[in-house]
Amino acid sequence: MSQTNDENEGEIERVNTNVSSFDVDKIIEKLLSVRQERPGTLVTLEESHIEILCQKSRDLFMKQPMFLELEPPIKIVGDIHGQYYDLLRLFEYSGKKNKKKQKNKKKDYISMAYLIIIYGWHPGKKENANYLFLGDYVDRGKQSIESICLLLAYKIRNPENFFLLRGNHECASINRIYGFYDECKRRYTPRLWKRFTDCFNCLPISAVVADKIFTMFCCTFMVERTALKREKSKHLTI
Repeated sequence: MSQTNDENEGEIERVNTNVSSFDVDKIIEKLLSVRQERPGTLVTLEESHIEILCQKSRDLFMKQPMFLELEPPIKIVGDIHGQYYDLLRLFEYSGKKNKKKQKNKKKDYISMAYLIIIYGWHPGKKENANYLFLGDYVDRGKQSIESICLLLAYKIRNPENFFLLRGNHECASINRIYGFYDECKRRYTPRLWKRFTDCFNCLPISAVVADKIFTMFCCTFMVERTALKREKSKHLTI
C-alpha cells in the first residue's frame, strides 16, 4: 500500500493556536447544529480549526497525568466508533433537569449541549456529573471526524471535568486500516489524519475512579514516547 508524502513525514509542526477566528463555543454550536437533522448529515469545519482543536487538546493531555485519578459523580462512556448521532443522543439523554429555564414544558430535560452553550452550564459544576470516555472514538462509523472533534472541543471547554482515554483505535496502525484515515483523506487531507495521530499519541491510557474502579482500554505496547515522558518520575512500568 503506497503512502503519501504527508504520511511519511516525521514530527508534525506545532499549530499556531492564537487565531482570532477560533472560538471553541462556536465550534461546539456548529457541531450540534445537526441534532434535529437526518442522521448522517455531515458537519464541515474549517481544517485549520480542527488542527487547533487537536493542538489545544494535545497540550491539555500533556499537562495531565497518563493515569487519571477521578472521583464520582462521573458518567463512564464506552465505544463511540464514529456513530455521531448516537453521541449526540447520549449527551441529550444524560442532561440535567432545569425546569426554571426550560421553554418547552413537555420535555423533562435540557441537553448538556444546550446547557453549555446557552446557559453557561458545564460538567465542572459540583452538582453535575463529569464524563470519562474509554476510547475508540473513530473507525467503523461514518462520522468519526465529527465525533472526535466534539469530544476534543468539550475537553478544551472543560479540561478538568471531561476526560478521554486512548483506545486501540486511537493508534495509527489501527485507524489507518479501519476507516478513519480514509475519512480524513476523503473529506479533508491525509495531513489532518497525521494531526489527529499526533494528538492521540498523548491521550491518557487508564483511570481509577474513587480508588475502586479501574478503567483501561489501550494496548500497552502502543504507548508513545511522548506519553512516557510525562510519567518518568512516577516509576511507570510497562
